[in-house]
Amino acid sequence: MAKPTSVRDRPVTRDPEATRDAILSAATDEFAQHGLAGARVDRIAERAGINKRMLYYYFGQKEGLFLAVLEGAYQRIREEERQLNLTQVEPTEAIRRLVAFTWNYYIAHPEFITLLNTENLHRAMHLKQSAKVRTMHSPFVATVAEVLERGRNAGVFRAGVDPVQLYISIAGLSYFYLSNNCTLSTIFDRDLMSPKAKVERLSHMTDLVLGYLVRD
Repeated sequence: MAKPTSVRDRPVTRDPEATRDAILSAATDEFAQHGLAGARVDRIAERAGINKRMLYYYFGQKEGLFLAVLEGAYQRIREEERQLNLTQVEPTEAIRRLVAFTWNYYIAHPEFITLLNTENLHRAMHLKQSAKVRTMHSPFVATVAEVLERGRNAGVFRAGVDPVQLYISIAGLSYFYLSNNCTLSTIFDRDLMSPKAKVERLSHMTDLVLGYLVRD
């Protein structure tokens, strides 16, 4: 373990916020490329343009930095989901938006999938230490639950749908396809990431989810 940093030895920076952001950005790239085991603090510090002592001062050991990266990744997707205004549109449109957003976000941010894969290999041992992640997910689940309730009250959606199960299904439809794209494309001899294939996939996922939710 690194010894505690004394006040006298603490690194000095004129912009702590910018320094933290630079470290987290560099660390996100490093962990996404090399996983937790393969990531190197030297490379992160070099990418961030700081010395290792400053990195340890802000985040402690590598595991602490990895947790901060995970928390940041979840915070970014939850913040963007809030911009969908799901409670302000009719329920069917809200679900369409959520399916499309999840799909497009995963495509635009492949590092998110890679970071989740790494944390699952470690059986979520880092996330289990984070109260922040659980806190930021509660409002999102409440939003999905509100959409489902409005749909049920309008006679559009079936009753008894668990918002957590529904979101896991929506995320899983995108996650499995994208994280296994190379093997699936090889097995089925089809380019599953061609523009046409991506449009077809989004249409298929939307039809599946709404086919489950919408009452006959």
